[in-house]
Amino acid sequence: MTRTLPHRLSLPLGGGRRPVRLRRELRAFHALVQRDLLRLAGQPLQTLLMLLNPMLYLLLLGGGIGALIPRSQLGAGYQTYLFPGMLIMTAQAPAIMVGLRLITDRESGYLRELLMAPVRRATLLMGNCAGGILVATIQGTVLLSLAGVVGLPYDVLLLTLLLAAMALASFTITALAVALAVGLRRAETFHMLIGLVITPLLFLSGSFFPLRALPGWARLLADVNPLTYAVDLLRRCIALRVPGRGATADGIEWAGRHPALPLEAGLLLAGGVLALLWASHRFNRPE
Repeated sequence: MTRTLPHRLSLPLGGGRRPVRLRRELRAFHALVQRDLLRLAGQPLQTLLMLLNPMLYLLLLGGGIGALIPRSQLGAGYQTYLFPGMLIMTAQAPAIMVGLRLITDRESGYLRELLMAPVRRATLLMGNCAGGILVATIQGTVLLSLAGVVGLPYDVLLLTLLLAAMALASFTITALAVALAVGLRRAETFHMLIGLVITPLLFLSGSFFPLRALPGWARLLADVNPLTYAVDLLRRCIALRVPGRGATADGIEWAGRHPALPLEAGLLLAGGVLALLWASHRFNRPE
């Protein structure tokens, strides 16, 4: 009896290793997400400044240029046309902060301390990304409150669709920012790279002006730009609930036809997953 007792006790211990490890991974993931939420709550001025830029574009630029552009050219008022692009701009700032924080954590030594924790590196990377995505979605919710200002109804289903599409776009933008940052060692380099990559992608996305106004070579770049699909997805969500307000006549076209809405969402998701896999591969390398 005394010989079999240790054997019997070892079975639950061996079988319980996986749940214990899973709980450890989840705790680390939760702690990283909570860090971003605490930073969001503790830095209201920074959050306000992040929201101020798209709000100024929407209210001042949209109101001023909207008086000069006939509604017939866009299929909607210019502020309504601009609204999806400003939602993407709102999601862009927290995404860039995730990439920047990855570099500053490395410079300060905080990342090395994180890597000493008994959790997978992929968990640490995904926790950082999830925090940025959640912050971007929360900030986007604030901007969604201006839907009535740009002529959109406060329809529950419409707002839910826009929030879901923006969360998906936030995931892709965050993954792209992390993929750019994961191999860098200096924040200055990241800032320069972001200026060379993210800003042109935003202007080639159809956020500010119709895609048909672009020259042929720029239209080709727009067709492979993930932000173009994000903006088009938001506009088509608007058109789905408010016909005549989505300005979808100028959206993405393949052989003269719009791709299906689920296909656009799937491509956006696939782009984010590929970027995150690449970032995870680079992050798993020894420091």
